[in-house]
Amino acid sequence: MNDSDLLFKAIADPSRRKLLDVLHEHDGRTLGELCEHLAMARQSVTQHLGLLEAANLVTTQRRGREKLHFLNPVPLHDIYERWIRKFEVPRLKALHGLKQRLESEEP
Repeated sequence: MNDSDLLFKAIADPSRRKLLDVLHEHDGRTLGELCEHLAMARQSVTQHLGLLEAANLVTTQRRGREKLHFLNPVPLHDIYERWIRKFEVPRLKALHGLKQRLESEEP
């Protein structure tokens, strides 16, 4: 499975998206803190985090006995650049053209 496939698989699940949202709100959370936001066993959250780590969306750092989880938004930006941005440009150009035509019309 290539990086893009892992990335799309990772964000396809609502529980994993919730974990990303929680990390976006406050980075550097422990497994216990992340479990508070999901109605599932620690082992299930650990499996979801493992998939997010494999997709490079989450990185970890040890602080003493704790393992902190951090959001890595770079892969999401790569998706935006490849799959979303190119579809926005024509739409934005069309809206800009419409705005110019409407503004140039006399009342």
